Amino acid sequence: MAERSTAAVDVADNSGDEPLAAKADEATTDGTAEAQDTTGTKPQDTGGERIGSEATLPTPDLHSGHKLARRYRLEECVTRLDGFSSWRAVDEKLRRAVGVHLLPADHPRARSVLAAARSSALLGDPRFVQVLDAVEEDDLVYVVHEWLPDATELTSLLASGPMDAHDAYQLVSQISQAMAAAHREGLAHLRLTPGAVLRSSTGQYRIRGLAVNAALRGITADSPQRADTEAIGALLYAALTQRWPYESDAYGLAGLPKGVGLIAPDQVRAGVHRGLSELAMRALANDGATASRQEQPCTTPDELAKAVAAMPRIRPPEPAFTAPPEYQRTTYQQGSYGRPPAGPVAAPPTIAMPPAPLQSRTGKALKWAVSALLIAALGLGSWQLAEAILDHTKGSEPGDSAPTDPKIGDDGKKAPTGQPLTVKDAVEYFPDGKAQHPDDVHLTYDGDSATYWRSKSFIDGPKLAPFKQGVGIVYELNSAQFISSASIKLQFGGDHTTASLYATDSLNSSTPLTSMKKIATTETAGTEAKLQTKNPVKTRFVLVWLTDMPNSPADRYSDSGYKQGIADVKFMG
Repeated sequence: MAERSTAAVDVADNSGDEPLAAKADEATTDGTAEAQDTTGTKPQDTGGERIGSEATLPTPDLHSGHKLARRYRLEECVTRLDGFSSWRAVDEKLRRAVGVHLLPADHPRARSVLAAARSSALLGDPRFVQVLDAVEEDDLVYVVHEWLPDATELTSLLASGPMDAHDAYQLVSQISQAMAAAHREGLAHLRLTPGAVLRSSTGQYRIRGLAVNAALRGITADSPQRADTEAIGALLYAALTQRWPYESDAYGLAGLPKGVGLIAPDQVRAGVHRGLSELAMRALANDGATASRQEQPCTTPDELAKAVAAMPRIRPPEPAFTAPPEYQRTTYQQGSYGRPPAGPVAAPPTIAMPPAPLQSRTGKALKWAVSALLIAALGLGSWQLAEAILDHTKGSEPGDSAPTDPKIGDDGKKAPTGQPLTVKDAVEYFPDGKAQHPDDVHLTYDGDSATYWRSKSFIDGPKLAPFKQGVGIVYELNSAQFISSASIKLQFGGDHTTASLYATDSLNSSTPLTSMKKIATTETAGTEAKLQTKNPVKTRFVLVWLTDMPNSPADRYSDSGYKQGIADVKFMG
């Protein structure tokens, strides 16, 4: 891969406040073929000609079954436009589906497409659809990327109706954090439309076409951060209202009424979450959003991600309870059961009931005797209790006193209770933007020691620094609790693992480690790490941070190297 550089696609500018797209046609399968009018974005100039709006350039004459590099077999053309084509293909070497963008090597944008693809591949962030290869060969330039057959385009999700508040919150949170990480590396998207956002079967959002889609279309922006931020605001607006926040219809969504301008989502549809509505307006180009609060506009994805993190966390809706069917009484008709008897019915004989046992003379005497015994026992017990209290009071010194709260120690500090604390949620913590396996964090608190989250294999160790400062997971408790100790079941033993606990303020990877409070740290050569603190710390969010890992052999999931896995985490109060 070439050195990371975005000069070829003109997306390295980190400032600006120009809005992104106002109009667009529907997305295609690969998310690259939308025709879109832009404000603040423009096609590149090549030799005095404006490229990117007219579909007159010849596309490579290829067909299904054609092989690239004796490896990638083209299956289905999903886009043929403006001198390039996009295909669904098969990687015959690894036996998996991939996507391929193709254009002639003498195409005016071939150089910029290669540069954008190689820069995107170097990012290596799992929140983006990964570029697998970028090659110039046999007068062709082609870019190979992941193909996610189990993922669903945001365009299809919005076709069925607006999202609920929790789903819209997850969308804007994940997309803004991912784009903030990309811009920190100098990469912009500039084509962030509903067709470029995918939701996997696990609920994670993936972004495809980072830098590449814009390069294929020859689109640049004077203010790339502002353009991408407005695009995220438009996605949130569409998720809340099922309307496109401009007058023109786009992506299967109806636009806003003519002449009314940009109105808040909660004025378009009833029941829209107020906080998310204001957030969408802050991200869109409206000079400061709603008049009621006059919040500052968000002009970069990082500012938008911080605004989302500052909001109260939106919980998923409660599952609907379905009442069980009413009990149906069954009448059996077999034989004579359930049938009225034939002929007249004789009245049952009257049986004289004997008096209740305690209503007789002997019974009444027994009741009085039992009552007298109970009263005597109560009196004796009260007298002994009073005597014990008096003896204790006389034996105590006037200045002696015992703590009234058993949870408070003699030094006045919180005493550990040893009670396990419940974990409510967890996310992987990767402040450098390079995640390990974020979809597996729930396996560390599912109660099953056979399942685990794992890191990748590293060449140097046991200390990961300076190549990587560490890996970890942030856990959310039911509420703010005092944490006195923790027990961590590890997957690999050896020399050695160093684990630490930190108190933090949110489930956010952008929170720097230096702003957190360290609770405890330990080092172990076994498969269990126990951490203990003298003074319990009260927090709702706690980070488990691994900085040293043992050298372990290869297994079915990873190569040999310095690595570690977490099978079970328990926190005690």
